[in-house]
Amino acid sequence: MSQKSDFGLIGLAVMGQNLVLNVESRGFQVSVYNRTTSVTDEFVAKHPGKKLVGTKTLEEFVQSLALPRKIHIMVKSTAVKDTDRDAVDAVIEQLIPLLDQGDIVIDGGNSFYQTTERRDAYLAEKGLRFIGAGVSGGEEGARKGPSIMPGGPASTWEVMKPIFESIAAKVDGEPCVIHIGPGGAGHYVKMIHNGIEYGDMQLICEAYNIFKHAGFTTDEMAAIFNEWNEGDLLSYLIQISGKALEQKDPETGKPVVELIVDKAGQKGTGQWTLMNAAENAVVISTINAAVEARILSSQKKQRVAASTQLTGPDGTVNAADKADLVKKVHDALYASKIVSYAQGLDLIRSTGEKKGWNLDLGRIAAIWRGGCIIRARFLNRITDAYRTNPTLANLMLDPFFKDVLSKTQQNWREVVSLATLSGLPVPAFSASLGYYDSYRAARLPANLLQAQRDFFGAHTYERTDKPEGQMFHTEWPEVIG
Repeated sequence: MSQKSDFGLIGLAVMGQNLVLNVESRGFQVSVYNRTTSVTDEFVAKHPGKKLVGTKTLEEFVQSLALPRKIHIMVKSTAVKDTDRDAVDAVIEQLIPLLDQGDIVIDGGNSFYQTTERRDAYLAEKGLRFIGAGVSGGEEGARKGPSIMPGGPASTWEVMKPIFESIAAKVDGEPCVIHIGPGGAGHYVKMIHNGIEYGDMQLICEAYNIFKHAGFTTDEMAAIFNEWNEGDLLSYLIQISGKALEQKDPETGKPVVELIVDKAGQKGTGQWTLMNAAENAVVISTINAAVEARILSSQKKQRVAASTQLTGPDGTVNAADKADLVKKVHDALYASKIVSYAQGLDLIRSTGEKKGWNLDLGRIAAIWRGGCIIRARFLNRITDAYRTNPTLANLMLDPFFKDVLSKTQQNWREVVSLATLSGLPVPAFSASLGYYDSYRAARLPANLLQAQRDFFGAHTYERTDKPEGQMFHTEWPEVIG
């Protein structure tokens, strides 16, 4: 092909390949480069007739692109703090001498947002433009339409907008992509998206575990999740949970889920979310419980050993009425899910304000409605909540969600109690309920905590009968021993 390509992509793993095919299917010519040349050759050969340009060197790749060049890097990031250097940085360093002023470099991987800010500033000094774009949707989303969360200068977004809007998922005709904000805002929002995803997945697993210990068969559980996916809980994660439970192993005929070792993996974005919440003094107890649940699951040998030594209920859930239990667990899951999103969005709001990013929570919720892993029916309600009240202090205070929490909380409490009395761990259900009760409490026992702090460290405290901000200290009695 003699004409220059509209878009270039580096890194032809499965996600990269699917993204290329998505972009090409929208009418753009795409140049591709992979460090292993044979991968490039095989990919292009596999798709004859498509507007793909395979290149063997970075120099050839760069020269094949129209100005301003738009180069999307899909290389695994391993940097866990902004001072780390990884494969993404290595590719950027190789590209810099080959690029012209105003060219655009896009990092489409799961990079730490502070690393993205460092790269943005570094490339800006060299007259180049950088976008940190969170991409959610997995392999299917990359091919058919993901949710995209780009951050960087608004002027750069305007250049990329035609391509990003054409390849993103669509909901009610709206593309699931917006300019999130400057610097690392895009990768930041993707990070919190992943934290919410952790919470969602753990909550679903706790519901499954209750049903399993109440004597439901795998097929019965699959039917429950499939039915839930027709109602308030309609979501991608509920849908795939039902499908996963239906799947039978061709070798043994047993459900595949029951043959999988109960050790969860994680890529680190959940832990990043926890660290960010701690830095900003924002409570994300549901997400925290989900991350800790994965960590505990990985300690399989310790858990097996402890199961023979530590006593407690045997985990059997006595359910005289299965339909009644299904209803109660549905409500516990729905309420806890609301809390998880409320916490994640509160963290986005808090960090956005501190960074001066001017983040629009309603528009962010809107682009999560399609393409991404946490896409769900109730994101329409979240979008409406923040469009109606952009200054909403907490999602739980929106009239719709306030009503749902009011109606579901009795069943929610009964499920947490039932699981606890049965000896079943429900850390995310419990953390969600604890957050709800703490947030609605006009008075918490922190007054005693402040007395303790003042007792041992003279940290002072405020009084209920004095003006706010006025600090006091008591001369406490000496403690002997």
